[in-house]
Amino acid sequence: MPGLRGFSTLRARSYAFRLPLFTRAILLIITLFWGINVLSVWDIKAWGALIPDKISLTAAHRLSTYPLIHLNFIHAALNVVALTPLMERFESEYGTLTSLALFFGPLTTLPGVIYVVIERAILRSNTSVMGASIWVFLLLGMEAIRTYRSNPHLVIATYHIPTWTTPLLMIIVVAALIPNTSLIGHLCGVSVGYFAGLGYLKYLAPPDWALRWIETRLNLLAVLPHYVSIDQKTYGRFGVLPSSNRPGGSAATELVGGTQRLGP
Repeated sequence: MPGLRGFSTLRARSYAFRLPLFTRAILLIITLFWGINVLSVWDIKAWGALIPDKISLTAAHRLSTYPLIHLNFIHAALNVVALTPLMERFESEYGTLTSLALFFGPLTTLPGVIYVVIERAILRSNTSVMGASIWVFLLLGMEAIRTYRSNPHLVIATYHIPTWTTPLLMIIVVAALIPNTSLIGHLCGVSVGYFAGLGYLKYLAPPDWALRWIETRLNLLAVLPHYVSIDQKTYGRFGVLPSSNRPGGSAATELVGGTQRLGP
């Protein structure tokens, strides 16, 4: 019991205090949107969920807002627990401005567009989706591809399972155990994560010179607490994730059970 108390108070508090700026902001927005939903002061689900037949030029914000909105407290809490360590690692490697540009840009809109195309053009359906698990599976896909390069297989009994398939196995387990889970949405997220993990992320991110100009012009490193500069990273821009250097496993295996993305 003393050990449990020590973990819950000291280690958890220390970890929370070390979270970088963008990760903190995302968690705050998710909490704020959940609070708005609870208070019923605004139908935020109708405003920001990804509803295929409501996507238009005047409602393009849905392609960026849907990961921030959740059905209920349990949905939000599970996604926050799963997302926090993955987002923290990403921001620590790539920087705060890059994370902002990517997660309110291509890393959110691309899986959203793929989902809308599948729903409208192939399935002829209109199932709405929301929740941060799209980001969870996207980041797990990135980590799985990179881990595959240094540790190609997980050995379970006599079976050799490719490490890049770990997120797909999680998607199947989540779909089987949790009702109303968007299997297609999760697959869209992990597919973009695979694309990024294969090295194409650099084509989606803004150029270094533009980020450095903004950082210098606004003096962001001095003004904003917990801000991560693009030149402040240990492992280098678009280099190997810290998790790739850990022997014997992938970060993807650490988060089983906390990555659900539920549709209404």
